[in-house]
Amino acid sequence: MGANTIPVLLCASLVMFMQAGFALYGTGFTRAKNASHTMAMSLMSFALAMLAYWAAGFAVQSGDYRMCFLSAADNAPGIFAPFFFQAVLMGITAAIPAGAMAERWSFKSFSIYAVIMGAAIYPLFANWAWGGGWLSRLGVDFGLGHGFVDFAGSSVIHMTGGVTALVGARMLGPRMGKFGRNGSPSAFPGHHIPMAVAGALILIFGWLGLTLGSTLSGGDFRPGMVVVNTVLAGGAGAAAAMLYMWLRFGRPDLSLVLNGLLAGLVAISAPCAYVGTPASVFIGAIAGALACWGVFFTERKLKVDDPVGAFAVHGLGGAWGALALGLFANGGFGAGVNGAAGPVLGLFYGAPGQLLAQAIGVAASILYAGAAAFILFKALDLAVGNRVPPEMEDEGLDASEVSVAAYPDFNLRKTSR
Repeated sequence: MGANTIPVLLCASLVMFMQAGFALYGTGFTRAKNASHTMAMSLMSFALAMLAYWAAGFAVQSGDYRMCFLSAADNAPGIFAPFFFQAVLMGITAAIPAGAMAERWSFKSFSIYAVIMGAAIYPLFANWAWGGGWLSRLGVDFGLGHGFVDFAGSSVIHMTGGVTALVGARMLGPRMGKFGRNGSPSAFPGHHIPMAVAGALILIFGWLGLTLGSTLSGGDFRPGMVVVNTVLAGGAGAAAAMLYMWLRFGRPDLSLVLNGLLAGLVAISAPCAYVGTPASVFIGAIAGALACWGVFFTERKLKVDDPVGAFAVHGLGGAWGALALGLFANGGFGAGVNGAAGPVLGLFYGAPGQLLAQAIGVAASILYAGAAAFILFKALDLAVGNRVPPEMEDEGLDASEVSVAAYPDFNLRKTSR
């Protein structure tokens, strides 16, 4: 890896900074009485999952047991930079369900979840897609384009987290008072939208490290295109969400504009190296509108309480992005990806097999992450309990779960329901 070590480490550091963005974003969208608890989940999802990934996850992803505890690094010091980059990608996935399950998730259950996510759930799917596993070999073994391709994680990172978030939030149940007797949802406004905006801006900055670092090289012009496609898709997602809400309700909704922005970034992560700028704008715009629709669908149809819209942003946006690669890949890049000859081409450029490979990958992500999450949360509920007691939820989780109230000078119980 040699000359690329420093660029990869710098990009990985930007991705690691995304944890700050997720912490601010999720906390801003939740109520003040749970602010420290939500922040603590963002912090410890990274810390606990990182340790688990070091102990076992990297070995699972690479398919090499010698990578447990990085034991092979003594004879292969070049492995440290790839490990760090892959570890911070995993950290994104681990953080996503914390927002969807906020304000009622037991910190004990959450802590065990973070370890299992880092050690097993994320690494196994990452192996299938990025570690030479069966999804990556759909092209070589079955002639489906280049097999399943996901440049920077629309499915591997975001769908895994988004589907896990949906299943977890469904099993955990809604926050007290969220749904009335007739099933209609009540609004629980976030306590600090400017904090959420700051988090979103940090996430954009970190996202550049995610997509740029996935090039693993600074020796060609592809990195510049990847960055431009990333920011265009994010901007298009925000604009589309604004227009969606404006047309539907007569005025834009800042919280959903933020979701649209992130959804655009999620969607472009898979195809950003394989599509042109017009396609990037289109992909981001569809993702932004889809995120708005997904928030209402999740809440009103599925009756799932997802305070930050994690499934709409990461689950739906990730699925769309992975499929969009199979539609819009223009052949400008990708020769040799997953061992297949020629550049990556999508359906609109004469390669229907690539779209089929992408659809198989999306289906596998949904089935695998959904089943793994169900088994994990069922086991955790039986072992330690997933949800805090009602009186603790009513009081707020800061003092009872993490010992420190975010706003100790205010009586938040009366003002934040």
